Amino acid sequence: MNRSHLVGFALGALVALGAVFAIAPAPHAVSAAPDAPPPAKAEPRTYDNTLTPIQNPKPLLADFPQFVEPVIESKRFEAARLVDDANGDLDVRAWRWSYNARGIVEMPNRLRARDTAVIMVHPWAVDDEWGWKTPEPAGVVDFCTPEKNALAAQQTKEVIDPFLKRLRGKAAFVMYSLPGPADAIRTKVYRSFAKTPTADERAAGTQELRKALAAYSYKGQPLPAKLTLSADKPVSDYFRQFPGLDAGPRYNGDGFWKLPIPVSTAVTVDPADVVIYDAEGYGPLRDFLKKNGVRHVLLTGYATDMCFCKTTAGYENLSKDFNVFLVGDATLATFPANSTPRFATNAHISFAALNQLVTQVNWVKMAE
Repeated sequence: MNRSHLVGFALGALVALGAVFAIAPAPHAVSAAPDAPPPAKAEPRTYDNTLTPIQNPKPLLADFPQFVEPVIESKRFEAARLVDDANGDLDVRAWRWSYNARGIVEMPNRLRARDTAVIMVHPWAVDDEWGWKTPEPAGVVDFCTPEKNALAAQQTKEVIDPFLKRLRGKAAFVMYSLPGPADAIRTKVYRSFAKTPTADERAAGTQELRKALAAYSYKGQPLPAKLTLSADKPVSDYFRQFPGLDAGPRYNGDGFWKLPIPVSTAVTVDPADVVIYDAEGYGPLRDFLKKNGVRHVLLTGYATDMCFCKTTAGYENLSKDFNVFLVGDATLATFPANSTPRFATNAHISFAALNQLVTQVNWVKMAE
């Protein structure tokens, strides 16, 4: 998606194009964590799929109703522990939806924290202190309007950032995915797969990044004042000339999507956190995680209906190789024609639950 992924049709094309090109590794290669265990070779086990009805269940995803509408379903079942790591120290309760079971199935899980990565998809630094702004008078980016971007930043600050802080230092990695390649500026600011910048490099890179973002004009053209409509197809002519979403050069200006997008200032980035660059493709991310002994992923970020599922660090890729848990109250769906993302997020998380496990912030706890 471009979260603007709404916007996303434009950015999606850019990201897809960038993924075609190989990115040369930077110096100062990051080695595997010294305590990363060898790949587990546990024997397959037989899972008891007995489903026990849960009486009077409480709504799911109900802690932050200002961002996500709670999930309410009358039929809920308890199942046996699914992920059960030896020496596990991270409890992650989760649920999924099954039409065949006629309800929601919940199960406890016990993960090893050091085998777990926490990934935030597309925490774009738009309309914040970095200076990358929604172009005026009619540009679109991220959640597509400054007001919607501000709401997403509020959720990041109130929900996602505290979650990342709680797991940082316990999980193997805290990571962020961003559009574009591993460019010369951002790889000075953030740790990547191939490089851990020094403090001096970070300071210099930060100055370069602010300068690059400040140099852009953030000006585009206004909405068209007049349209040319044919006699037989005025509707298609109307939308062709005045679509609901155009994030291209007309409204955003030429070069907008080539700017180096930073991590939102609503996130407290630690020097040990790792940035994933979409243009490198899924393979390097998969290989980096496996090399460092990661088997589980807690997935947060934006937007539930687009980037969160379909980009490099989206669950459609990650769930092929890792045990993925969608943190359902730490994401937002795009919400066109609405003032709130609550219902859109509920709908898209619920649909994802057909084939993914969903957890929530207060269900992820270090074992006592």
